[in-house]
Amino acid sequence: QVQLVESGGGLVQAGSSLRLSCVASGLTFGDYVMGWYRRAPGKQRQLVARITSGGSANYADSVKGRFTISRDNAKNTVYLQMNSLKPEDTAVYYCAAAHFRAPFLNDYWGHGTQVTVSS
Repeated sequence: QVQLVESGGGLVQAGSSLRLSCVASGLTFGDYVMGWYRRAPGKQRQLVARITSGGSANYADSVKGRFTISRDNAKNTVYLQMNSLKPEDTAVYYCAAAHFRAPFLNDYWGHGTQVTVSS
């Protein structure tokens, strides 16, 4: 059974930092492109960042220069370092896994972790 378990969310002030973690189990981690997505209240879920097994990453324009995605293949974990947080970053953040053969089709999702940024 595949599980993606996010952690690290919370309530912070604007300008602060948070690091989200997602631990994957039940899959061959190195075969998957890992991504972070978010859903803000009243909005559609959007891609935040994705990273391949080899470490190639891409980001949404809204987070470039502030957020960094990374992964530790030995620990089956993907991270999202979020700096200079803004109130508009408030959302539920989800971890997702897509097999490298279909890298834009997410096979698995976590349950999400809430990030709230106060002004």
